[in-house]
Amino acid sequence: MRRPFVAWAGDHKTKLAGFVFSGLTLLTLTSCHSHDFPQYPPNYREYAYITNGGSGTVTVLDVVNVRLDRELPVGQDPVAIAVSATRNEVYVVNSAVENAQGSISVINAENNTVAAAIPVHRQPVAIDIDPTGALAYIANSGSNTVSVIDLKTRREVAQIGTGEEPVAVRVSADGKTLVIANRRGGSLSIVDLAGPATPTASKVRAVFSGCPGASDAVILPDSSKAFVACSAGHQVMAIALASSKTNPALPDRLETLMDVGHGPVQLALKPDGGELFVSNSLSGSISEIYAPTDEVAGAYPIGDDPVRGLVSNDNSRLYIGNLHSQWVAVYSIDDGRRIGAIHVGDGPSALALSGSGLLLFVVDSRSGDIAVIRTTSSSLFAFTLLPAGRSPNAIAIKAFKLP
Repeated sequence: MRRPFVAWAGDHKTKLAGFVFSGLTLLTLTSCHSHDFPQYPPNYREYAYITNGGSGTVTVLDVVNVRLDRELPVGQDPVAIAVSATRNEVYVVNSAVENAQGSISVINAENNTVAAAIPVHRQPVAIDIDPTGALAYIANSGSNTVSVIDLKTRREVAQIGTGEEPVAVRVSADGKTLVIANRRGGSLSIVDLAGPATPTASKVRAVFSGCPGASDAVILPDSSKAFVACSAGHQVMAIALASSKTNPALPDRLETLMDVGHGPVQLALKPDGGELFVSNSLSGSISEIYAPTDEVAGAYPIGDDPVRGLVSNDNSRLYIGNLHSQWVAVYSIDDGRRIGAIHVGDGPSALALSGSGLLLFVVDSRSGDIAVIRTTSSSLFAFTLLPAGRSPNAIAIKAFKLP
């Protein structure tokens, strides 16, 4: 059986020693015992991949042993990342420089090497993968298109026209719909997906305007509804989707525009789809929305410039990275209140949970490190800090078993 090895990252040890937790039980490293961590079989692997926009690299962390594995050179200005659910691969979006062609780097997760580079178009910034793992969709913000990538042949097989400056793409769980948030166009494009057999037959079936600064989108697990954050205003748009089982005879339609805080930049959906949480960057708050009824439950002060939320696997907690601070806030969903905060590095901007849910990884964009937080049902504590490259900005975790 393998169990984690605790690794301190240079000067970060001194920094961690001063961490204070507001409203949570303070635990020390001496309280870590082997039974606090999952016991993994010898062929189990789990890695966290962090894109470093300023150094053109991806930092690879060994999640099982909680330590740095390696740093991989990829393309210029990597800004987004996704993992395959069906093959042991990781896909990195390299935005490149203004007006230059971007690319997708393919990482083989079994040996953590770069296996291929796939050219796309100008300034790609976002990626999502269809449920079969056959196709990837890349938002090219500089060319107002979405590239459709065949992941088996590793080439672009289609382009989809979008609104101006697409910045987010989401594929529905049933694989029938692609939702695209167009920031400069202030709109949402909805695409009928033809599937892996005929990707060129995919077509735009609806466009909804009136969402200034559209920045993020989520789709409910039953594929019935999409929500879009309008970051240049103070609203979230709710769209009923035509292809869902619940609305098979109805067209895509606007349900409502909901008032939230100012500068809503990101949406965090509960795994069960019952609620979503809006990070209101300019209001220093989060808004809670009941997804089935489009009701805004309220807005809650949460920190300085909240930009990223993540719901725990058991739907009980929301973790929020506050960019202009050194704190990740913790919100109890069941209690409807903030229950504490965790001191991390400077500029927490992206979050990911390990497969077991026992470790939370926080990307600190200004200090260039990754805070690793031990989670339990009753308490949290910072476990260690690990180094990243310059200007880290996104994270994804891949777990698998070797044959």
